[in-house]
Amino acid sequence: MIRILAASLADAPALKALLEAAYRGDSARAGWNHEADILDDERIAPGELEAMLTDPAVTILTARKKPALIGCVAVTRKDQFLSYLGMLCVAPELQSGGIGRRLLETAEDHARGLGSAMMEMTVIDSRERLIAWYQRRGYTRTGETRPFPVLRDPPITFAVLEKRLGPA
Repeated sequence: MIRILAASLADAPALKALLEAAYRGDSARAGWNHEADILDDERIAPGELEAMLTDPAVTILTARKKPALIGCVAVTRKDQFLSYLGMLCVAPELQSGGIGRRLLETAEDHARGLGSAMMEMTVIDSRERLIAWYQRRGYTRTGETRPFPVLRDPPITFAVLEKRLGPA
């Protein structure tokens, strides 16, 4: 049985390990949703998770099977009507089993509960397969792009996607 619960500060080390395993390096290649062929640095900087976990505008939801942390997603309240979705990931060996979809739906419900009418996210624009996955779940490209926070050669940009959140 998979339970989805809000993360606590004590979860930071396990969250960091999950994010790195799901997005970077050879372990990430076991799943379909990775950036290992695009980026080789850390997915999240030291201290960043702890800052997020103590920020009242951020909720990190975790998927757990027994005691194991197997997925996560972050919801950040940007303003009265907008939430931002980030860090959606599932352990590589468990991807394509519906856990990511369940985390996404729970994150959207959480944002609705905050009063958000819109969910926004950014995805590396070359990750067409991932963008298509979000589009099948109601997200649309806004046409806006944003720069990657670290200069790269070749440059990396984010596509902005959004979804109008109806009533729960």
